[in-house]
Amino acid sequence: MSRLSYHPKAFLTLKRNVPRGLANRTKVIMALERKPSNAKEISEKTGMSYASVLHHLRLLENEHIVARKGGRPYIWELTGAGQQSLMEVWLHPANIL
Repeated sequence: MSRLSYHPKAFLTLKRNVPRGLANRTKVIMALERKPSNAKEISEKTGMSYASVLHHLRLLENEHIVARKGGRPYIWELTGAGQQSLMEVWLHPANIL
């Protein structure tokens, strides 16, 4: 995946952004753009392990990109900060990060 194919909200400010992590966070964010889901559903949709999905959800939660709601199993959803789509980035490239 090239830099342009990563979701703009996959880039973290509190952690290093390595290509593998960016790709996995992009998968998680794109799954949540379709529908708020629990970690198991995201794991099934993305082909990632449950542990990896939880890891990236927590990283994204620390950056206020996703939030969990309800009780266990938590339903994860994008926050207002996480709803910027790739199309918005193409239309307004000055808004990137």
